[in-house]
Amino acid sequence: MEDDDQKMQIMRKAFQMFDTSKSGFIETLKISTILNTIGQAYDDGELNALIEEQDPDGTGKVNFDCFCNIASHFLEEEDAEAMQEELKEAFRLYDREGNGYITTATLREILAALDDKLGPEDLDGIIAEIDTDGSGTVDFDEFMEMMTGE
Repeated sequence: MEDDDQKMQIMRKAFQMFDTSKSGFIETLKISTILNTIGQAYDDGELNALIEEQDPDGTGKVNFDCFCNIASHFLEEEDAEAMQEELKEAFRLYDREGNGYITTATLREILAALDDKLGPEDLDGIIAEIDTDGSGTVDFDEFMEMMTGE
């Protein structure tokens, strides 16, 4: 998962940039600035709630781990939404007639393209799990459920 490493590096650099006294702590007030700096969207209310969670005593400071817990909350969320959009796009590409579903044969192609380690048996297993009613088709919700595990 190199994405996570990359995120960690970005967060560490940002943290160090704002930890000017090298105390190992940054002021919670600066977190919104950091999120803005790394181009991360966030919700003020949510941010404040997370800060309270990570700084229950209200010291106004958090260490790197606490900062990561706060920042990664937003990094993850953004990714989840972007991922859902990408999946929708992918689904649309394969649902050429716009029926709102794709055939399990098409799904096999998508899965094989996404993960070349999957053999025919793996694919059969996955498809049997998704197409529980044996209809030979998969609708967007089933597709999303499979891709996100939700």
